[in-house]
Amino acid sequence: MGVVNVTPDSFYDGGRYFRAEEAVAHGLRLVEQGADVVDVGGESTRPGASPVPEEEELRRVLPVVEALSARVRVSIDTRKPAVAEAAIARGATLVNDVSMRLASCAAGGGAGLVVMHMRGTPADMQDDPRYSDVVAEVHSCLGAGALAARRAGVEEIYVDPGIGFGKTLEHNLALLRSLPELVAEGTPVLLGASRKSFLGRLAAPLGSPPLPPSERLEGSLAVAVWAAACGVSMLRVHDVAATVQALALVSGGQAAGMPARVAEGPGS
Repeated sequence: MGVVNVTPDSFYDGGRYFRAEEAVAHGLRLVEQGADVVDVGGESTRPGASPVPEEEELRRVLPVVEALSARVRVSIDTRKPAVAEAAIARGATLVNDVSMRLASCAAGGGAGLVVMHMRGTPADMQDDPRYSDVVAEVHSCLGAGALAARRAGVEEIYVDPGIGFGKTLEHNLALLRSLPELVAEGTPVLLGASRKSFLGRLAAPLGSPPLPPSERLEGSLAVAVWAAACGVSMLRVHDVAATVQALALVSGGQAAGMPARVAEGPGS
């Protein structure tokens, strides 16, 4: 899943594809690089982001969804029912739902659904996230969300642990270690860790500030390879060409006899 942010303020490429024609051209480049799905979003969900009015979000995303849906499968990344419904009417066939409130919209339009975990809202989710057991709580929430989506009539469902959405560095790492368990629960898993801030913190030299988003490609690829080896079904990424190449190495290794699943954590 390649990312197309039709926003002025997304954390990595905000403003680069804000005009509809630029966003469409970028989406088509991602398709050429190997994206199976293009995820179009008109409201940044980075930590601290402010909500976007419904009319403005519709203005941003609908021309892009309509243009790209003729060439590739399109996902709409939104928290608003009206935006999800309008995007489905323009050709989107997957709803990337960070609110866990859009199952009925997806079902009504015959679209698939990504059920993602987030604690709080983008404006406050990183203020002081706490869990008694982050793995158990996130997995339980995702299981409940997937069940509710099935009961609403959604046939195609993915669950996403929401890396960076109301989680500390330690929470993110615990959830990445638990990917084999989440995959084993049976609902296809989508993971979005591309270019996120925890990667900048992990890769920075001791005592130095986190690496900026522009220097987080290597970490993004490392997580993508780990996720693929764990059996994750879809990866939401900014760098499609590099990720496709990395995943080809994983699939080639598996074809040569390497295990298709990783049973233990990344430090094993």
